[in-house]
Amino acid sequence: MSIDITALTDPQQTSSARRLAWLAADPDGHPVGSAFLRLFTKDGQRHLAELDVQVHPAERRRRAGTLLLDAAVAAARHDGRRVVISQAEAGTPGAGFLAGSGFRAVLALTYARLPLADADLPALTLSAENPHPGYQLTAWEGTVPDELADTYVASRHAMDDMPMGAVDYGTVTWDLDRLRAAASAIAQRGDILHTVAAIGQVDGSIAGFTELVVPGSGTGDAQHYGTAVLPEHRGHGLARRMKAASILQARERHPHLGGLLTDTADNNPYMRRVNDQLGYLPTHTAHEYQLDL
Repeated sequence: MSIDITALTDPQQTSSARRLAWLAADPDGHPVGSAFLRLFTKDGQRHLAELDVQVHPAERRRRAGTLLLDAAVAAARHDGRRVVISQAEAGTPGAGFLAGSGFRAVLALTYARLPLADADLPALTLSAENPHPGYQLTAWEGTVPDELADTYVASRHAMDDMPMGAVDYGTVTWDLDRLRAAASAIAQRGDILHTVAAIGQVDGSIAGFTELVVPGSGTGDAQHYGTAVLPEHRGHGLARRMKAASILQARERHPHLGGLLTDTADNNPYMRRVNDQLGYLPTHTAHEYQLDL
């Protein structure tokens, strides 16, 4: 059976990336699969593209996935990219497809979920309210308040040494415009961004932060984004305290949420230990795959 690949116009573009898209169809014009290629546009990541290929289970092994991947990789090369990354859950057909297409596994990620109905509220409250001399917690919804903006931008450097295995992610440079654009993108799709930050009482600067994105409906599962502490402030249990406070606030403000989702690199044992202590239960493992062009 022949497969037709059609390039589509994808209007989705953010301040940090743009996307290309392709549709695979059978001879009758019925869609059987799609591919999206995210091209990063910020300095430090212009070498990078991220690929997502999906083929209907009934249509697999008929070359649709291969043709979609070939179109996307060709586009990445044409755009001057040197690395394409993609993710697949361990043991799935997608993992086998990527490995068989020349991608190599470069990072293992453990996904976990905290069922809010089973959360240990007394233990979480103890973690959140346990005093840490020299620090206090603050929180906000949406874009960072103006009075904290500069120090919050500086605190993003806490992500610079985040364990990422052998993935060539490049360098992510944060400024206030990028922070505001990210918060705006979350709001525009109808979701709610909650941030909890630890502030050093000596100089009033942010020492660390944790982000949680809640569905606008207040139902289903919320997703943790970044959690990080600046190197000079580590060793005080701030990540656990901030994340515990975030869990408690989510439960109070959104009582119909089912759970909270997080993912952690397997070579980041500290954050995995924090998640275990707070009651997150592993659900599955995925791998980041990389193709060097």
